[in-house]
This record gives sequence, C-alpha cells and structure tokens, in this order.
Amino acid sequence: MILMLQQIELEQYPTGPHIASRLLYTAENSFGDVENKVVADFGCGCGTLGLAAALLGADHVIGLDIDTESLEIASSNADDLDLDMDFVHCDIKNLKWQDRIVDTVVMNPPFGTRRKGADMDFLFVALKVASNAVYSLHKTTTRDHVKRTALRDYNAVSAEVLCELRFDVPQLYKFHKKKEVDVAVDLWRFVPKKDGEKHL
Repeated sequence: MILMLQQIELEQYPTGPHIASRLLYTAENSFGDVENKVVADFGCGCGTLGLAAALLGADHVIGLDIDTESLEIASSNADDLDLDMDFVHCDIKNLKWQDRIVDTVVMNPPFGTRRKGADMDFLFVALKVASNAVYSLHKTTTRDHVKRTALRDYNAVSAEVLCELRFDVPQLYKFHKKKEVDVAVDLWRFVPKKDGEKHL
C-alpha cells in the first residue's frame, strides 16, 4: 500500500525499491549493520526502508514519522508481510530518546528544499541515537556541506559517500511541471562518535 495524499511541507516522496534495496543491501552485506541489529527508520513514510531491514533479519525495527496516515500504512504493510515492527508518531527533531538505543538508523530524510536544513535535523538526531551507523540519502549538490557539518558539528567519526544514485521524483504536486525528475543523491554512511571516544 502506498501513501495517497503526500504532504508537500513534509517533502514526502516515496523511496523507490531500487534505492531501498541498494541502501539496505549495502548496509548489511558490506558492513553487517542490519541482521540481528535494532534498526530505526527515521521519517519512515509507508515503511519501505524499515520493512526491508526487517526482511534482511534485523532483530527489531522501529519506524518513526510525524504523519499518522503514513504510520497507519506502514503498519498495514508490516502486517501484510507478517513482520513484527513498532511504529512511533513523533517529530524527529523533537525526539526525546536518551542514549544510543538503536544500532543503526536508516533514512530518506526531507531534502530540505521546502524547509532549509530539514535533512540535517534528521542527521543530527540520528547520530545521537545510533551506536553503529547511520545510512542516509542527501542531494549530491549538498555533499560538501553534509560532510563538513557531520564531522565538525555533529561529532561523526566518519562520513563516507558509498555511491551516487538517481532518485526518481514523480509528479506528485501541482507545482511539478514534469512527469518525473531524476535527482542525484548520495548514499551516505556515518559512524557516530562512541561515548567517551575522542574525536580527532
């Protein structure tokens, strides 16, 4: 099931299966960050990334989103696949989790075209709650800014672009003039600073 009424202020664009599979396949097969891990899907929408993590053997998956309709659809999708997942209604930037309670965060955050810095708000919180890694998609045009901010301001130990992908943005809103637009995005892997670890 997909989300029928996207909300532009939330920059809701569906994560396509090719991007979701690439992100999760890379996270698991290159780094071992999914199987037997606790995974959070920030801004989960209809649950694509979280569902993929569960199918790849995550120990537990938590989907978080501000949109209740999205969470209902994500929950229904999990039920359809007979997957046991938890869903939390919240605004990511106001998430009150203490400590590093998940191993891995996966996310396709808002790109920040409607509300500047929205993607970085997600990254800031993700690096606070993940103990192993954060996998995130960001527009390629923001690469230097994302890396600099993650390392300098958000205390990431590393920030690595794993690959550049084409994100197909379908014509969802009235202001979209083309049927589909390909946006260049980077698939990032960030490693959070461990508690007590010195950052060089």
